[in-house]
Amino acid sequence: MFAVGLVAWGVAASAGLWGGEGSGGEGSGAAADVALWVNPESSAARQAAEWRRTGRTADALLMDRISTRPQAEWLVGSDPGAVVEARTTAAAREGRTAVLVAYYIPHRDCGSYSGGGAWSATGYREWVDEFAAGLGDRGAYVIVEPDAVAQAVGGCGRVVPEERYALLAYAVDRLKRQAHTRVYLDAGNSAWHPDTSKLIAPLTRSGVARADGFALNVSNFRTDADTSAYGARLSAALGGKHFVIDSSRNGNGPWTGPDSWCNPPGRALGAAPTTVTGAPLVDARLWVKRPGESDGTCGGGPAAGQWWPEYALELARNARG
Repeated sequence: MFAVGLVAWGVAASAGLWGGEGSGGEGSGAAADVALWVNPESSAARQAAEWRRTGRTADALLMDRISTRPQAEWLVGSDPGAVVEARTTAAAREGRTAVLVAYYIPHRDCGSYSGGGAWSATGYREWVDEFAAGLGDRGAYVIVEPDAVAQAVGGCGRVVPEERYALLAYAVDRLKRQAHTRVYLDAGNSAWHPDTSKLIAPLTRSGVARADGFALNVSNFRTDADTSAYGARLSAALGGKHFVIDSSRNGNGPWTGPDSWCNPPGRALGAAPTTVTGAPLVDARLWVKRPGESDGTCGGGPAAGQWWPEYALELARNARG
């Protein structure tokens, strides 16, 4: 674990959010120990191999801090079934579980850097059906539509909120029909809607009660401690729902400059992915955003989702531990 994880532990423990001695039991994050799948053909793995071939051994070792960690597979285009099946099958062969992201909601990212998605509600439901069929009975951790609820709450003019919430609820319900699949509906991050009361009704309409929980900090930089405290407040208003945290790039916390969410400088890898969190409400820390993939054409980055080795190297170099 990187040093940030130790810091987060100390802060959160003092706030009473983390399970201490004797805090286990049903539903405790400490009770789950799931081996998560590492894709041997990830961009980071290929980059490390290339740098070894060309003599950049020190940089390759730094890149191993990313390439050897389980990371999510984002399904962002049409025909997701084959990719879902391939990833979950590869994971199952190793006795591991894949982490997947469903990211195809109509008017995705409100047309910004990661714009796209299905052209219609009908097309989205068909896409979800194909995604779910690809899972079979192998299961996975599935993060449902990063930013979708938070953007609807924030007033994206392209979105009809009730239609979006209905589509998200469809995705949650359809994915939960697949055996061994754990579903987490994205709920943004602590800086986006600090007042958690704004999210309760939208998340409820989007099916969070039937999901395994919600996801926080996806593609963002809020610390584990801050995110855990925020998640605990949100959970209390949702009947005790559990949550997962994206810790992929939060090792140095958020940047305070402009566009703090989009390729900010000086960031670092966060705590390693694990389902053993010691926190009763936190089911896992996951690397949902793949470190080294751009947030968009800001801060000198390439298009959203494109591999950016220089940024990946900075994240790895700045990691403590």
